[in-house]
Amino acid sequence: MLNARHVRCRFERAADSFDGADFVHAATRDGLLARLEPLLVEAKIVVDLGSATGAANQRLNNRFPKARVICVDIAHSMLHKARDRKSWLSKTSFAQANAGALPFSNESVDVVFCNLLLPWTDEPGTVFSEVARVLRKGGVFAFATLGPDSLQELGRAWRQVDDDAHVNRFIDMHDLGDGLVNAGLRDPVLDVDRFSISYKNADALFADLTAVGARNALRDRCRSLTGKRRFSAMVAALEQGTGDKGIVLDLELVFGHCWGAGPKMDPSNYRIDATQIRVRHT
Repeated sequence: MLNARHVRCRFERAADSFDGADFVHAATRDGLLARLEPLLVEAKIVVDLGSATGAANQRLNNRFPKARVICVDIAHSMLHKARDRKSWLSKTSFAQANAGALPFSNESVDVVFCNLLLPWTDEPGTVFSEVARVLRKGGVFAFATLGPDSLQELGRAWRQVDDDAHVNRFIDMHDLGDGLVNAGLRDPVLDVDRFSISYKNADALFADLTAVGARNALRDRCRSLTGKRRFSAMVAALEQGTGDKGIVLDLELVFGHCWGAGPKMDPSNYRIDATQIRVRHT
């Protein structure tokens, strides 16, 4: 479980450094946009959910030239950066909001673009339900996230040192598909790609994690400082057997898109048009 307040604080602090270390976000952003290219969507409103510094803004404007793009992020400082990079010609708006409580009317959005937000939420079902609520029938929800094979090397290294929680748990692709359908979205299509990152040393690794706000925000993490001895032992375990390669981390990139199905009927609430009830004459 994640500490939502700490997640937000980490991303607030990371706004100035984010763009310099967002190469994973850039890879998934490219993958998402490539998967959107063949889809036929007439969009008037596009929401970049978890927009960070708005790096996808211009490309979303190019892909959907008739649409207004709305950058949504939980971190105010990220939205300031996104606003600074906005072209004066672009039709872009900004909204600070939680992904589980979107400030949009029912069926008011044509496309929801969501790049690497899901690893930072404990309740993807709540996010999916909100997306299903705001997405019009036939609208598209496109997302990229991390699968459970991500950062296994880092998790194994920490487990050789202590039993504390250090690495986020990521959702399996099949569970994501079930969650999308349960939320009322339809025809999910998911696929997996792999991405490897090499670091010369642990300092470079943790500098990048800090720069993008991806440090430990687990609710049950150890609250005391990690001592030098424990940290050195973890680094030694991480570097064990890598030779001259330094530190290599593997990521499982999960891409998905699905379609809006319109308002979800509450099974406990049935409505009957009284004018259609036949009158029985005796």
